[in-house]
Amino acid sequence: MRKIGFLTLLIMATLLLTLAFPAAAAGPKPVPTPAPAVAATPAPTANAAPVPEKHPHIDEALEHMRAAKHELETAAHDFKGHRVKSMEHLNQAIHEAEECLKVDAD
Repeated sequence: MRKIGFLTLLIMATLLLTLAFPAAAAGPKPVPTPAPAVAATPAPTANAAPVPEKHPHIDEALEHMRAAKHELETAAHDFKGHRVKSMEHLNQAIHEAEECLKVDAD
C-alpha cells in the first residue's frame, strides 16, 4: 500500500511541475499598448539615403515606460505624492529615450 501512495504522490508532483514550469517560463503577459500610427513610406530608390539603424531595445524600453506611466495614471491612490513624482521621472526618462532616437537619426 505504501508503494501505491508513494507512486501516486510522485506522479502528482511530476504532473504539477510539468504544468507549472511552462507557465512560469512564459512570465507575465505584457501590457498591450496602442500601436502608433504608421505613415506609408514610398519604396526606396537606388539613390535614397540609407535607412537608419533600428534600436529595438530603446523602442521596447519606450513601450514599457509608456505602459508604466499609464498604470500610474490609473492608480487609485496618490501614495503621499510618490505616484506623481514617479510619473514625472517617467516623463523625463521617456523624453531622454526619444532624444536618443533623434540623435541617432541625425
